[in-house]
Amino acid sequence: MMDADAGPSQVNGHPGSDTLQQPSSASTRRDTQPRASSLPPSLKTPEIQVGYVYSTKMMMHSCVHGHEEQPERISRIFDILKDASCLTKMRRLPIRPVLKEEALLVHSEALWDKVQAIHSMTEQDIVDSAAYYDELSLYVHPATPYTARLSAGGVIEAALAVARGEVKKTFAIVRPPGHHAEPDEHMGFCFFNNVSIATKVVQVSTSIKKIMILDWDIHHGNGTQRTFYDDPSVLYVSLHRYEGGYFYPNGPFGSMISCGQGPGIGYSVNIPWPEKGMGDADYILAFQKVVMPIAVEFAPELVIISAGFDAAEGDTLGECHVTPTGYAHMTHMLSSLANGRLVVALEGGYCLDAISKSALAVTKVILGEVPPQLEPMVASEAATETIWQVAVEQSKYWKNVDPKACEPLEEMEPITFSIPELLKAHRQDYLFKEHGMVEVPLMSQALIDRFSAQVSCTTDIMDNDTLVVFVHEFGNLRVELDSVVHCNLQLEHSYLVDFSKELINWVTDADYALLDVNVFPKPFPKTRSRHQDNYAGEVMTYLWDNYIQLTSARRVVLIGHGPGCEALMELMRQRSVQVMKCVYAVVQVVGNHHVPVTPGDISSLRQWYYQNSLVVIPNSHTEFRDKKFLRKHGNVLRTDETKAIKLIIKALPLIRDFVGKKLPPSKSVNAVNQVVAA
Repeated sequence: MMDADAGPSQVNGHPGSDTLQQPSSASTRRDTQPRASSLPPSLKTPEIQVGYVYSTKMMMHSCVHGHEEQPERISRIFDILKDASCLTKMRRLPIRPVLKEEALLVHSEALWDKVQAIHSMTEQDIVDSAAYYDELSLYVHPATPYTARLSAGGVIEAALAVARGEVKKTFAIVRPPGHHAEPDEHMGFCFFNNVSIATKVVQVSTSIKKIMILDWDIHHGNGTQRTFYDDPSVLYVSLHRYEGGYFYPNGPFGSMISCGQGPGIGYSVNIPWPEKGMGDADYILAFQKVVMPIAVEFAPELVIISAGFDAAEGDTLGECHVTPTGYAHMTHMLSSLANGRLVVALEGGYCLDAISKSALAVTKVILGEVPPQLEPMVASEAATETIWQVAVEQSKYWKNVDPKACEPLEEMEPITFSIPELLKAHRQDYLFKEHGMVEVPLMSQALIDRFSAQVSCTTDIMDNDTLVVFVHEFGNLRVELDSVVHCNLQLEHSYLVDFSKELINWVTDADYALLDVNVFPKPFPKTRSRHQDNYAGEVMTYLWDNYIQLTSARRVVLIGHGPGCEALMELMRQRSVQVMKCVYAVVQVVGNHHVPVTPGDISSLRQWYYQNSLVVIPNSHTEFRDKKFLRKHGNVLRTDETKAIKLIIKALPLIRDFVGKKLPPSKSVNAVNQVVAA
């Protein structure tokens, strides 16, 4: 395919050069259309209101072994737009690499230098550094710095063209994507944060200051949110698959309570889907109830879409079901803002058919076509509940958001108790009656609001030489429905499956002390501290500092189940030195969740963890696609069992053996042996 780029085809002889050609001004750019002023009135062409940015040079960034973020992502979009005669109605805008001073509006100079250094890497350097970049979910190529700079520069030019009034809307068909790139780190297929840099450049060089970024990529745009977390001039809205923080990029930053800080509080809006499978009805409802009401109240002067198409039907990475028609309707709604000024910037999307068809649907809308009619549909229960919770949170900051309009519960809600609260009360009562365990008091009001009645311990916790810390969420609630129409429960045939019973019996029979931590959080009250995003990790650090460290236990075992594993890993990150002194075994029974790993920058912790860890995981887990996975964990137990609730029961004998081999002889046993010998 021929590529008639309007920008510089080469910079100082090679794609990795640091010396950049200055971008041409609006007055000197070479448009693809003839100047209307030079033609007779009868021959003047209609003014083109939509532009696009594209260059095949961005395909140079590639992986020899193949990768989801493949070069054909942009060429397939270009081809389908060309075949649909869309490009003849659009103005091709110049493209050029981002300038260093532009990138430094968002990124540190250290990151700039780190990306630039990739150009000098040899083939052997790339092979040797594969593990490092794999940790960051990246691959590199000698052309990576140039393509990353071209991608960022392309979005800048697309945004400036709209901001300066040269066109009304633009589509930046660029790669590599950018929304995961943080100010100090590249990650998640992203090197520079294209949209964030373009936003800053527009604010600095034009009269437009209030900008809305709508990120519908299936992954949370952690880099973009972090860039503007304290900035009230930028409204960042993200709809993404979250799953309690266990979907990439992982962690609590994309939670619904991660709303900004300082003057930026309320200007970060996260709609975190709790599971895969979301579709058009779910996204459209979120737009109607949360996105558009906030956007209208904010009243942006420019809207930029971080348009990842990995939530599209057919994308196996996102596993959701948004159709091209769904994307068209979302684009149509956003086009009503900012006097029609709209920039679409490509982010993720890894199914070539899905990404190209979705991009075509979006392009037709920005060219002025009306979106196709949607079929009758109803949002899922999970989405409805999530949207209501987001509305409750965002109503603190936005008057247009009405939680009552999103309320999924019936009118009797004020006199009801939630099932999780009833189950927590039952578990606390069971632990007391069966094992004499008592509630551990929490001193911080924020932790009391989140975890009261969820932390229990055996009465010998202070003077037992051996302590098992068990971190988990609920068991499974098995219910039989009386009516599939009304979803009433057949109570006598419904029960709680508590996977922890056998584990607790083992711990108590072995005369170990037990600290039982349920990290299933209560909803936040209206008042909360500003540092509660990572609430599970926070409660574990609190318990370590105020209880575990003060006990006599010098033989400590950490066992995590499901989402509780990440809380344990956060404890090890925060208290690595202390943990390595007295913890002898770390067990993670993760089921199908993401398997947490120790940070690469603490080599001593990584080596210690490798020597003392056991991971129990199903054979079908996606982590096995990573060739480096087995090198990150000391012992990996693979099983055909896929359900986490059965996994821990099936693996319990092996967990007992592993812990028994890891624990050194206790002081009490040594004392008894000395008495017998005497």
